Amino acid sequence: MKALLALEDGRSFACQSFTGPGETCGEIVFNTSMTGYQEVLTDPSYRGQMVTMTYPLVGNYGINIEDVESDRIQVAAFLVREYQDFPSNFRSTSTLGNYLKQHGIMGVEELDTRALTRHIRNAGAMRAFISTKDLVPASLIKKAKDIPSMAGQDLAKEVTTDTPYYWKNEKLFFIGNDKKLSKNIWRHRMEKYSVVALDFGIKYNILRCLELSGCEVVVMPAATSAKTIKAMEPDGIFLSNGPGDPEPVNYAIKTIQTLLEYCPIFGICLGIQLLGLAFGGTTFKLKFGHRGANQPVKNLLTGRVEITSQNHGFAVDIDSLHGKNIEITHINLNDNTLEGFRHRELPIIAVQYHPEASPGPHDARYLFDEFTKMMKNNAKTD
Repeated sequence: MKALLALEDGRSFACQSFTGPGETCGEIVFNTSMTGYQEVLTDPSYRGQMVTMTYPLVGNYGINIEDVESDRIQVAAFLVREYQDFPSNFRSTSTLGNYLKQHGIMGVEELDTRALTRHIRNAGAMRAFISTKDLVPASLIKKAKDIPSMAGQDLAKEVTTDTPYYWKNEKLFFIGNDKKLSKNIWRHRMEKYSVVALDFGIKYNILRCLELSGCEVVVMPAATSAKTIKAMEPDGIFLSNGPGDPEPVNYAIKTIQTLLEYCPIFGICLGIQLLGLAFGGTTFKLKFGHRGANQPVKNLLTGRVEITSQNHGFAVDIDSLHGKNIEITHINLNDNTLEGFRHRELPIIAVQYHPEASPGPHDARYLFDEFTKMMKNNAKTD
């Protein structure tokens, strides 16, 4: 079925829908991963975005229930060069096309993804509109310009959990809002590290990694107060990834400021941006973001280069952290932007990339063990 993609700057691309009629909009971005499209589709950090895959053939290994990173597809649309409707994989239970249709998400193919990616790299990520109903470029360009900009949007509130829950062995056990949260909530106190994870769009594999590192995790809504968290008396606090602009998430920034000296904190992706703002730093929007499983990051503490999985469109300004008692620990080797920091006195670490990967390499998985070491050392000093 014929479709048309139009960008706010006036560029348009002909394509074909492989999910039937429809239209949708969002910020258009690209991902350079060669595999892992199911994890990309279900990553909450992609909320409000139409994702273009630079790898040309997508759908060849189908869909399975084990590889999702949240309870739904999060992307606004999925754009590929060539869609494969006949997957070959013993784990596959559905085709990519059927999976997108079930969730009401538009998928398009026969798109010049190379030209589109080059355009985004030159002009930057921008608003876009795609339709099978309206094939007039001028009309779609106007619709794209009417879409709210990603800058200034608090999308964390759209993807966070409404109800606190335990994560255990791949299952979610909802606690219920009416249950009093206190230090008695933990089921394995003293046996495992008690971790409160603030959910700004958390991925399931983060919870797996925390559990494998010896943590008992309770996931809390993004707007949870510092008072509620302190009443639970956790050993550590985890600040998750998430979509959108960090600056409008001021409720979380205020909560984090109250907790900076309370217990060890580990933040990733949106978590590092919120920590940076809590310390008095500033953030900015990247031209086209970092999205893929092959981003080179230099660990300044060891001198090693880590190949990392990333998905973010905003970053903390390194210069804004000067004089904040912050040590820069990681930088991106493509553009020298901030990829990690730690506090010089407080047990706080944060990285911009995804140490849990999914998809991607496991070069940075050690950071979860660093978090547990911080909690262990903090317990000795109490």
